[in-house]
Amino acid sequence: MGDPPFRAEVIGSLLRPRILKDTATAIANGKAAAADYQSVLEREIGRAVARQEELGLRVATDGEFGRTSWFGFFFEGLDGFRLEPSLFRFRDSEGGSFEWPTCVAAAPIRRRVPITLAEYQRVKRFTRTALPKATLPTPSAFHFFRFTQPFDPSVYDQQRYFDDLVAVYRTELAELAQAGCTYVQMDEVPVAMLCDPLVREQAKAQGGDPDRLLELYVGVMRRILEGCPSGLTVGMHLCRGNFRSRWMASGGYEPVAARLFNDFPVDVYFLEYDSQRAGDFSPLRHVPKDRRVVLGLVSSKTPVLESPDDLRRRIDEAARFVDLERLSLSSQCGFASVAGGNSIDEDTQWAKLGLIVDTARTVWGTA
Repeated sequence: MGDPPFRAEVIGSLLRPRILKDTATAIANGKAAAADYQSVLEREIGRAVARQEELGLRVATDGEFGRTSWFGFFFEGLDGFRLEPSLFRFRDSEGGSFEWPTCVAAAPIRRRVPITLAEYQRVKRFTRTALPKATLPTPSAFHFFRFTQPFDPSVYDQQRYFDDLVAVYRTELAELAQAGCTYVQMDEVPVAMLCDPLVREQAKAQGGDPDRLLELYVGVMRRILEGCPSGLTVGMHLCRGNFRSRWMASGGYEPVAARLFNDFPVDVYFLEYDSQRAGDFSPLRHVPKDRRVVLGLVSSKTPVLESPDDLRRRIDEAARFVDLERLSLSSQCGFASVAGGNSIDEDTQWAKLGLIVDTARTVWGTA
């Protein structure tokens, strides 16, 4: 099987099958029981894992089928949070913007149940030839979307707030490792958003310093991973927002590149690179020689199937800054960061994953 990352990677979320959505609707309308949903969920995850393996992927996820969103599922497993509007809005190609809710700590944070363990155990049961990968949001998501208001000041100050979050993450990673997990991907949106000049100005207007925010998030991740179990490969996925094919930020990696690639204690970076919003490859010159880079060149946001020749050309461009043997290929993000999914269909999703595998085999001789 080999060690991750692999030449062809899947980021995490997949479009929820229609039967899964229909069953959830039936439960909401009182026409089905929760047990029915769990039965359908198990079956559809098994099918999704099998399909990933059939395509030739050497890594597989559960498609995040059991989650409401890439981030919401995590704080839903914690006591102490309430929902408030995010200070950021999603944007689309027509100029529209859309509000969304994030979490604010209104009481001490307590982990109610293991959050990612059951997901990992389930995908592990279904994998035959692929390595199961666990995914979870980075702790910056619990802070950035509200800037100076991520917690009730009568409950927390910043130090104690992150102390409690660090404890939650350490427990999650320890449980995953004990269950046999060797591959974890942490989804990082705020740091990618700090590439955007407009977002940086918005941070300043809210009383935040973009560079100090980056320093804060580096420090928190270091605290989480300093006691990381041995044998665990940790990746960081950089994303500028992915909600029903919309986004929250634009801008190349240069404003954060030096600290991003040198100071976060991770093994591999999964980088959004499917559009001009992500800039060029020159920031990759900051990547140390002991780190790997997965190029997110295939878009999960649009139904257009990328050209294999264009993908190979862009991989060659990136190889000017990072040796080809340290590169891999993926989509820029998952296909359904929220349960509603992006504006593509399942056939296109699988075609894009197949394209990633085929291109990897052409470039590196293996997926």
